[in-house]
Amino acid sequence: MQIKLDEKFEINFNIIFEYIAKDKLSASKKFKKELFDQIKNLPNFPYKFKKSFYFDDEKVRDMTFKDYTTIYEVDLDNNMIVILNIFQKNKPL
Repeated sequence: MQIKLDEKFEINFNIIFEYIAKDKLSASKKFKKELFDQIKNLPNFPYKFKKSFYFDDEKVRDMTFKDYTTIYEVDLDNNMIVILNIFQKNKPL
């Protein structure tokens, strides 16, 4: 199963990464590594996380990591997971 990063995710992730890096660069690098390790593991258990609070679709899930929510869609027809967005928990951008 492939993983595709949506442009909205990439933009918002970079904003978050830069914000964390302003305080401590090593913390931002650790955050990135740990988040992407979880994302890379999604194909093993695509429905591991709960159905999205923000979408009425069983294929769209909310992965919580630290204080952030990553929304992704499981697209079995195309054998793909699309990472749609990331934002601070309960505060969509």
